[in-house]
Amino acid sequence: MNITLIGASGFVGTRLIELLSREKENYSLKNIDIAESHFFPEITKKGDVRNQEDLDRELQNTDIVVLLAAQHRDDVTPTSLYYDTNVEGMKKTLQAMEKNNVKRLVFFSSVAVYGLNKNNPNEEHYADPFNHYGKSKWQAEQVLQEWYKTHQDWNINIIRPTVIFGERNRGNVYNLLNQISSGKFLMVGNGTNVKSMAYVGNIVAFVKYMIDEIKDNYNVFNYIDKPDCNMNDLVAHISKVLNKHIPMIHFPYWLGMCGGYCFDILAFVTRKKLNISSVRVKKFCATTQFDSSKVLASGFVPPYTLKEGLARTLEFEFVHPKPDDIQFVSE
Repeated sequence: MNITLIGASGFVGTRLIELLSREKENYSLKNIDIAESHFFPEITKKGDVRNQEDLDRELQNTDIVVLLAAQHRDDVTPTSLYYDTNVEGMKKTLQAMEKNNVKRLVFFSSVAVYGLNKNNPNEEHYADPFNHYGKSKWQAEQVLQEWYKTHQDWNINIIRPTVIFGERNRGNVYNLLNQISSGKFLMVGNGTNVKSMAYVGNIVAFVKYMIDEIKDNYNVFNYIDKPDCNMNDLVAHISKVLNKHIPMIHFPYWLGMCGGYCFDILAFVTRKKLNISSVRVKKFCATTQFDSSKVLASGFVPPYTLKEGLARTLEFEFVHPKPDDIQFVSE
């Protein structure tokens, strides 16, 4: 099977290539990305999802496309970049697929399409994105919905993962784990808000499962590792894995948001991207719980539990860190 990945030089893409590369007899891989690949430069071709000629050329002799390319950080400027990459990039990908007679697509969307503080939404829940990232991902899905109406012989699989964490990732979960493990953690709110998470090893395993097993129709899957944990449970688990006492002070939500707005002003004045913002405080305190029963009903069995994924990440990052400094920055 000839698999072309678009935008796979990053965190999730690298782990997916690593997994698929173990079965060289089953898969021939190509990665198209504007960024170099730290681990798989030999299969990476320079290309931009916003460039039609790049896609038309590189999707030749492809059986299935895995589309990961996206603008995903909270602080992308100008905001038009979200739509240029996430929406227009989708349109150009579909055009290149049609030109090269490729009829299978795996697309990385996001649970951000549901918005904040929804009550355990499943795949049928209405879309209500609150930021440009979520809005652009939902618009990309709408492009796919319209496309499928006239291309029903295609196989389109959409995965909507919650926040993804794992070894070498430098995103919100890593920042949280780092703050907790260092003892410099300030809990905003009472800590009972539930946080859905997904370990990267399970995400890529499910993508491989879709490639191998889900070959027909238009399918949408939330991906969350269950059971969910709340912030108090997360701190307790980290304390247990690292075998250290972690003090925890609770601050009221209003005070946390005031601090977030102060950092917004500081970022605007200094023109620097900071790790703390009002958006991140809001996301931290929100309940992010999503239904993933459809994935379980598909027959997929994740190779790791959520706690195992957290333990693997904590041990890699804080107990036995690697000597190299290769990191992937995300949200």
